[in-house]
Amino acid sequence: MLPTRLEEGKDPAAIATLRVTHSRQYPLRLLQFFLLFLIIGIAGSFLSMYMVRHFGIHNVAFVQSSSRKPCFQRPAVVENWFKAPSSLLHSMNDAELFWRASFSPRIQSYPFKRTPKIAFMFFKGHEKLYSIYVHSLPSYNADFPPSSVFYRRQIPSQVAEWGMMSMCDAERRLLANALLDISNEWFVLLSEACIPLHNFSIVYRYLSRSRYSFMGAFDEPGPYGRGRYEENMKPEINLSDWRKGSQWFEINRELAVRVVEDSTYYPKLRDFCVPHKCYVDEHYFQTMLTINTPQLLANRSVTYVDWSRGGAHPATFGKNDIKEEFFKKILQNQTCLYNNQPTSLCFLFARKFAPNALGPLLDLAPKVLGIGNSSHF
Repeated sequence: MLPTRLEEGKDPAAIATLRVTHSRQYPLRLLQFFLLFLIIGIAGSFLSMYMVRHFGIHNVAFVQSSSRKPCFQRPAVVENWFKAPSSLLHSMNDAELFWRASFSPRIQSYPFKRTPKIAFMFFKGHEKLYSIYVHSLPSYNADFPPSSVFYRRQIPSQVAEWGMMSMCDAERRLLANALLDISNEWFVLLSEACIPLHNFSIVYRYLSRSRYSFMGAFDEPGPYGRGRYEENMKPEINLSDWRKGSQWFEINRELAVRVVEDSTYYPKLRDFCVPHKCYVDEHYFQTMLTINTPQLLANRSVTYVDWSRGGAHPATFGKNDIKEEFFKKILQNQTCLYNNQPTSLCFLFARKFAPNALGPLLDLAPKVLGIGNSSHF
């Protein structure tokens, strides 16, 4: 008796052939399935590239939602660049701050309404036309009331020592923070001992219409000029490039970016212009900008300082100095060039005033300076 019986009418060879045929059809169908998905994927890629190229559409997504929303929304990216920072406090170090502040658009026209502002201090009543930035000692408690123009205008600061590069670091830090507001076009460095000599309208018009930035940069012979030059500054700085001038300046946005982004002249001045032979705040920016952009400098300051009394520091004016004759000397007995034309309006600010001069200054301001009341200070 055979172990198994063949079904009636079925050939064993045919049955074996049928099983082999079915086993081969399964991989073939699977291969066809994957090829179909591959073709769909390639077609989708070509469709996506076509839409990006011709319609500017970068992503197409279908999301089930209970509320209707636009299929495509313009991201608020441009606004993030030109909106002024909501707070002056940040956690950036100097390297990060200077890098961020050195961003500068190459296209001169702006794709939004931009009101050029002056970055400085003192005035009140023209808030849309100026910004204030204060660099103080890190330990200083700026307890200004909300009504003050100095309220929350302190930037992250570090200790600045007289005659040291830390003084220029503070000035660069001020410029960099002010550059973060793209509306700031002119930058005026002042101190707590400075006062305005004119009302804001005159100051704004004077700076905004000038073709030059106001920084004194002189080739001064003698021990206090060329005598401070150090041969180790070569080849970046030659003796013929060496300049001296007041640290109190006004510069436009282009020059402010140059000051902040500099890494060529900074180490030379830091290492070889040191007290008491050399005072870096009188030479660094003056020399660098003379080398790079001499055609943009008016080669004078708009801040009046009196050095006639001699010594290492300028004269300080107290309450006994505040008389009409004093201001006539500054405001009327002057001659300078403004946009290459002679003028008697040479100074917009003055220093150095002692705290006890404030009372007499407020009394004389409406009559002599054309400033209505104490709210302008």
